[in-house]
Amino acid sequence: MGTVLLIRHGRSVANVEGILAGRAPGVFLDEVGEATASALGEKFADLPIAHVVSSPLDRTLQTADLAFGSRFPRSVEEQINECDYGDWQGRILSELATEPLWKTVQDEPDLMTFPNGESMQSMANRAISAIRAWDEKLTAEFGSDVIWVAISHGDVIKALCADALSLPLRNFQRISIEPASVSVVQYGKDSAKLHKLNDTGDQWLKTLSKYANADEVTLGGEVVSK
Repeated sequence: MGTVLLIRHGRSVANVEGILAGRAPGVFLDEVGEATASALGEKFADLPIAHVVSSPLDRTLQTADLAFGSRFPRSVEEQINECDYGDWQGRILSELATEPLWKTVQDEPDLMTFPNGESMQSMANRAISAIRAWDEKLTAEFGSDVIWVAISHGDVIKALCADALSLPLRNFQRISIEPASVSVVQYGKDSAKLHKLNDTGDQWLKTLSKYANADEVTLGGEVVSK
């Protein structure tokens, strides 16, 4: 089976403002996000990428444009869309951290269904099924050495990496996926291998300090203090 580069979109305006953007339209990358997305294109310029698959949201499509343009075939895949956060969409993350359900998101995400939204388990199931289906399709077309790209969102990629590690969704908050990061999963017939996780080049050195606080928690791929 093939190898997929799981790329989280570049930093968005909502990321900077601490807003849970969810599936809201019109959320684009800021200047840093644009720069890091473009840098990914330079980094992978010589890689024989067979196909680029993207979530349908503006920030993932913009990341795909900046990183890969029209150099490779591209498709939009609804099933790797952001989680539907329902009534939580558009709210400030620091305020959401005071909600009673916040503890469920952090400690028992497999039991979390967002008010008037989607369950995290449903999000994980649809994304895993879609990525595995794409890998099977592209492997059949290009062979077992195929390399392809999927551009998605923090929680979605965390779920995909947890699946590759046979890690229960309940524990997926232990994984960090930063904007413009790359995680690499190689699928086999009955298994998967995670070759790289949350690779941001040397950017991790600049952000290491924010993970030193053990009281920090995450939602939507963002780190929020309790």
